[in-house]
Amino acid sequence: MGEHDTAVVNGANIEREGDDVTERPPREPIWTMPFLSLFVINFMITFAQFFTLALVPKLAQSLGASSLMVGVVAGVFAVTALAVRPAVGWATLVVRHSYLLAGTVVLILIAFVLYALADSIPVLIAARLLHGAAMGFLAPVTLAMASDALPSSRMAQGIGTFSLGQAVSTAVGPSVGLWMLANFGYPISFFIGAGVMLISALLALRLRSAAPQRTTGVKFRWSTFVAREALLPAAIMFFLAGAFSGVNSFIVLYGEARGVEQIGLFFAAYAIFILVSRPIAGAIGDTRGLAVVIIPGMVLFAISFIVIAHVDSLVGFLIAGAVSALGYGICQPAIQTLALTAVPAQKRGLASNTNYIGVDLGYLIMPIVGGWIVATQTDAGMPAEDAYATMYLACIVPVTLGMTLYILSLRHRRPRPAQTPAEA
Repeated sequence: MGEHDTAVVNGANIEREGDDVTERPPREPIWTMPFLSLFVINFMITFAQFFTLALVPKLAQSLGASSLMVGVVAGVFAVTALAVRPAVGWATLVVRHSYLLAGTVVLILIAFVLYALADSIPVLIAARLLHGAAMGFLAPVTLAMASDALPSSRMAQGIGTFSLGQAVSTAVGPSVGLWMLANFGYPISFFIGAGVMLISALLALRLRSAAPQRTTGVKFRWSTFVAREALLPAAIMFFLAGAFSGVNSFIVLYGEARGVEQIGLFFAAYAIFILVSRPIAGAIGDTRGLAVVIIPGMVLFAISFIVIAHVDSLVGFLIAGAVSALGYGICQPAIQTLALTAVPAQKRGLASNTNYIGVDLGYLIMPIVGGWIVATQTDAGMPAEDAYATMYLACIVPVTLGMTLYILSLRHRRPRPAQTPAEA
């Protein structure tokens, strides 16, 4: 070897310079068996979620719901999601996470059966409320389990990678759901979703998760409800998730109002660009800091609503989906990482729960506001497609507020000693 040579011995990098030998440990892997198993289960669950995402607004409309009521149906699940939040934080401290995950999936299965049987708006709302209660547990538990399976040095990249299953579900779920609706109708489509949930619940029971450190003496109080360190990311997610709920709740109806066929491909474009961008963004966040990812992501997210408001063709919607993915799709897991790295490992379930309080509030409030905007404009004589465009332009406001809050927090935050770039 020369004066400065590098060799690899048993997976470790060995640097030689003269007679000095230094050994650098190998990078800890992301794709361990626990992470892979959870990734597959999460993909199946989110596939069924996005499978129904495109169907619920159309089912509400077919049952005679107005634009405002469609927004209510879309957002009402957040009522029960918020209602169970105090129990979620406490449950993550006293119950095995794998048991929580399996029980949660069973609740979603029951909600899907109710969707299949819904013949009126009240029954549909009841299904949404049950679905929301399950969602209150689902996201914090899966995110906490994923973070436990990841090395801390690659947390941002790992969380971004974990969310790729959701990205693929975003691509195929709505399109498959709309195809099945056209060929089989609402009941069979929702029953198939229930079948997917049954398989997911059985697989979840096979997962291994650590026993809670304390199974007795954990009192139900404020500190088991939220992690104070994660309140800022939760506030930011309130604005961003609220804006994104406008895409989820109305994009299919908006595309149909524009006369665009195969509008489900919007989600495919969104997912493809997430698959490409999230691993790269996660690696950048781990090495150069999360702000390098979050701020550009927020700017692109705001731009995506301008694009959505002015498109009138399938190509335009595909471009809008790509820009949205490069915006919300990138900064969402980065903000989740911000919440998870703000607390000790044993409180990650609590931090995840806190983060999703902001998400739930956004999903509760913004679809109703969006439906109100559309209904007000159409009642005044505006064409439906223009009313939706106005609503999407209004979504720029919460994105701007979230970005302002994050930038202000950077100016007032004092870094802790010995931080990793992802924690800075």
